[in-house]
Amino acid sequence: MKIEKNTAVTLQFKVADLQGKLVEDGKEPSVYLHGGYGNTLPKIEEALQGQESGFQTTLDLQPEDAFGLRDDALLRSLPKKQFPPGVKVGGQLEGRGDDGNMMVFNVMKIKGDTVLLDGNHPLAGKALRFAVKVLDVRLASEEEIAHQHVHGEHGHHH
Repeated sequence: MKIEKNTAVTLQFKVADLQGKLVEDGKEPSVYLHGGYGNTLPKIEEALQGQESGFQTTLDLQPEDAFGLRDDALLRSLPKKQFPPGVKVGGQLEGRGDDGNMMVFNVMKIKGDTVLLDGNHPLAGKALRFAVKVLDVRLASEEEIAHQHVHGEHGHHH
């Protein structure tokens, strides 16, 4: 079966920076709903369109085609007393961005009574190499199409 809109695609992928440092080992397969639903990077969808199970490719993506450029407006410095006890560097917290939407902030540093947060994706600003292998392609269910993501093993669970 060819990869086209409304197919569920099972991938195995490794992600490294352009110097070859491994970022994601690709041991766990992932499944996404193909067709512009935002479930994988657009350049990956573009490369997989029309392909079949067994297809392999390697894509070098610049930051704007991967996880975006770093945005210093997403950095926050807040008093530690505003955080729950046990806040640690490397932790993630949900908060509201400037637009009022919920987003994830990474705890980057705790300096005295101040916590430094970063709302950028951890891979923002990095050029990345994606080694992708298509393991399976199937028609998505009506429910998956309605919810705009794959359900079940390696997909979204409600």
